[in-house]
Amino acid sequence: MDSLVRQVLHEYDSRIASERELAEQLSEAEFGRRVNEFLLPIGPQTGEFLNILIKAANCRHLLEVGTSYGYSTVWLAEAARATGGKLVTLEMAADKAEFARQRISAAGLAGHVEFKIGDALESIAALNEPLDFVLIDLWKDLYVPCLERIYPHLATGALLAADNILAPESSRAGTAKYVAAVRQLNEMQSVTVPIGSGIELSRFTAPVKR
Repeated sequence: MDSLVRQVLHEYDSRIASERELAEQLSEAEFGRRVNEFLLPIGPQTGEFLNILIKAANCRHLLEVGTSYGYSTVWLAEAARATGGKLVTLEMAADKAEFARQRISAAGLAGHVEFKIGDALESIAALNEPLDFVLIDLWKDLYVPCLERIYPHLATGALLAADNILAPESSRAGTAKYVAAVRQLNEMQSVTVPIGSGIELSRFTAPVKR
């Protein structure tokens, strides 16, 4: 990982620390009103974990569902560069996507990321290439609908990661439905990884068509 990427991640980490202090000072109601101001990132451990997985599996067609302010996007894009691949990242809010785009450019990764702004479900339905890796990290009531649309696009051996499986507590109801849904799918092997806020890591095991 080069110095440009490390510098951008350092800037994110500084913002995460500041936001953590601010969040502790806010009431639950006030935090709820201001939630869109916060990064709400996957965190450095989860970011590095996914980065390593992508490189080890040589994933080249990557999808991120929920860019937000782009913290996880940097980790995924750096891995895509290492594998000679490309990341497509989906975000509803144009201002968040623009912030992420600027950070990706500063990290020297712009050539490996395509930003799509709009409804995530519509964007997933419009995909053409089989996917080798997917990260789902958006509003939890959309996890299962996203899964249903992503499943037909998975390549053999594809890795699918969903964040916030264990925390925060307020997300558990939505993510529990996702865990149940992904584990019921044919040819999916799935396990909860207790790293960061908890990742449900799944692998599509369908045989290669000949």
